[in-house]
Amino acid sequence: MIALVTGGAGFVGSHLCERLVRDGATVYCVDNLVTGRLANVASLRGQAGFVFARHDVVAPLPILPRLDRIYHLASPASPPAYQRHPIETLRVNGEGTRHLLELAARDGARFLFASTSEVYGDPLEHPQREAYRGNVNPVGPRAMYDEAKRYGEALTVSYAESRDVHARIARIFNTYGPRMDPDDGRVVSNLVAQALRNEPLTVYGDGSQTRSFQYVDDLIEGLIRLMESEFRGPVNIGNPSEYTILQLARLVQELTDTHSPIAFRPLPTDDPRQRRPDISLAKAILGWQPVVPAEVGLARTIAHFREELAKSGTPPRGRPAPTPRCVPQQEPIPSAAHVPE
Repeated sequence: MIALVTGGAGFVGSHLCERLVRDGATVYCVDNLVTGRLANVASLRGQAGFVFARHDVVAPLPILPRLDRIYHLASPASPPAYQRHPIETLRVNGEGTRHLLELAARDGARFLFASTSEVYGDPLEHPQREAYRGNVNPVGPRAMYDEAKRYGEALTVSYAESRDVHARIARIFNTYGPRMDPDDGRVVSNLVAQALRNEPLTVYGDGSQTRSFQYVDDLIEGLIRLMESEFRGPVNIGNPSEYTILQLARLVQELTDTHSPIAFRPLPTDDPRQRRPDISLAKAILGWQPVVPAEVGLARTIAHFREELAKSGTPPRGRPAPTPRCVPQQEPIPSAAHVPE
């Protein structure tokens, strides 16, 4: 099987690339490194069946072999990242998605669009079912991400219905695990990095707002099961175990054995008050549900962050070392026959 993973050097994308290579696929990993990191795919260097290309999928795609699977994960995903790159976020989920859907139509490939629980906005329904249409502010501070993903879903459905593309939509809920950027601004990475640096743990509002956190390995299993199913979706992929942010902060304090206090800050505009997936559909259609408990997943994440923060002289994001074989941007990607041994 030949698979394309866009955003493959990102936090989630790199774990997906590893799993697909381990399962025997030839993987073409494409990333423009706006938020992805070459260090995330360093472990794949030299492995048969893996090719990396630095490329922005908003631009016309390089020459590729006939593809069997296209996983579209390219997009900034944390609020600081997509607010720092608002136009890029809109374009990669719009123009980038269209380019990849055209590629799927050309090759008869299965296509998976990585959407998000953010399409539900600040939900008035709890937990959130796939049939819920959401409560999204189209001109708010999160609009560039929320509306981009909503448009990407509409584009995916339109290609499925008008061009007979074998498309799937996954609505991903908060995910954490090794290879998160310690400074990406998401709640788990914020709290863990602050605890390990002996800094106050930032909690916005009174900490009563809730989230549901899934470990990255559970997410990858869900994405692959959805891709290999005959169901188009959308399907919620998330952990229904619900934590208040204050509960999460205290759990991080316990697991890191830190003496860092909790520091309360004003709640950001349009920050959702609650978020928990109804995963009945994923259970019924995919036979999937998360299996990694929060304490186990957080312990693994904390161990990774300890190593990450202890490193000295780590190359800045985007530098060429350490890297897998890197194909220059906009140049043809080597064929599968030239994947490095």
